[in-house]
Amino acid sequence: MTKVFWKAAGIRALRTMAQCAIAYIGSGNLLGDVNWVGVVSSALMGGIVSVLMSIATGLPEVPLDGGGDDSGPAR
Repeated sequence: MTKVFWKAAGIRALRTMAQCAIAYIGSGNLLGDVNWVGVVSSALMGGIVSVLMSIATGLPEVPLDGGGDDSGPAR
């Protein structure tokens, strides 16, 4: 659990949160029909699940030894 890992996990969680919010917003017919509390709740839950999955399974873009730079995926 290095600084590189937490940075990558945070970026992944933010992307997941954005995807959840976009999906939830897209389910409304009009902008006024969107349940904004539901959007925030869905996005937060997606972020939490993403971080937990990163902890449980690791991240392919972070080397197992935790070293190296964070310029791209580990090879």
